[in-house]
Amino acid sequence: MSLRTDLALESAQSVRKTKDLPEGLECKVSKINGFEVTEVSITSPETAKKIGKPCGKYLTLEPKHRLDYPEEIDSGQIKALSTAIKMLMGKNAESVLVVGLGNEAITPDSLGVKTAKRIFATRHIKENAPELLEGDVRDVSVLVTGVMGKTGIESSDVVKAVCERIKPSCVIAVDALACSDSSHLGKTIQITDTGISPGSGVANSRRELSISTLGIKCIAIGIPTVCDLKNGSDMMVTPRTIDKMIAKSASLLAQGINGALIDGISPKELEILAL
Repeated sequence: MSLRTDLALESAQSVRKTKDLPEGLECKVSKINGFEVTEVSITSPETAKKIGKPCGKYLTLEPKHRLDYPEEIDSGQIKALSTAIKMLMGKNAESVLVVGLGNEAITPDSLGVKTAKRIFATRHIKENAPELLEGDVRDVSVLVTGVMGKTGIESSDVVKAVCERIKPSCVIAVDALACSDSSHLGKTIQITDTGISPGSGVANSRRELSISTLGIKCIAIGIPTVCDLKNGSDMMVTPRTIDKMIAKSASLLAQGINGALIDGISPKELEILAL
């Protein structure tokens, strides 16, 4: 049984030979504000097929400790996360739809929903009471799609219908991921401009959210919460502290997204919004 992974970092390592990467694959590592940052760029369709990931840019940010570790979220890490999101969004993302994917009733799959609930929506304020907002504020909308097993509707169909109605310039989709190396559980934040196939990490892949399906840029953000059990059995594992991990991860991602979408907001304000 092949091990499933949503992480481009792991997929890139799987095709690495000696010290060389295949043509069309670049990998850079740096340290920024307490994160080890790995940037993986896939530019060749042949390499993309070999790796099993679409062409595009993948940023992974790894903190020193796993996200269930009892320490405060560092403002420098939030800034680094916001900067990475802004870089992939580009300068022309004036209106953004943040989408929370997953099932809130299943703890390892609840990251997207719990993150979305902490995002500060501004679209309705700009339309109905613009005097309450100071400075140049983006239109921010938030959507929780639910899962097809409960709604009977593909998440991609829900997102596409909303996009056609409100016409955002960018979508940010947040979802729990799967990894093949347990050291990445709750310790790797992946941000990519290639979009996402909800449920792909647990062999329940739905229609993708991407520029090809939505017609607009789609940034996907996630953290691995499950890992294949490496004993040949068809089982996946999750940390026993998954409740703490999800709560802290959702807060960190929400603060990073809010910081990327709202200019001039203080660390304390970001923390309050993400409660």
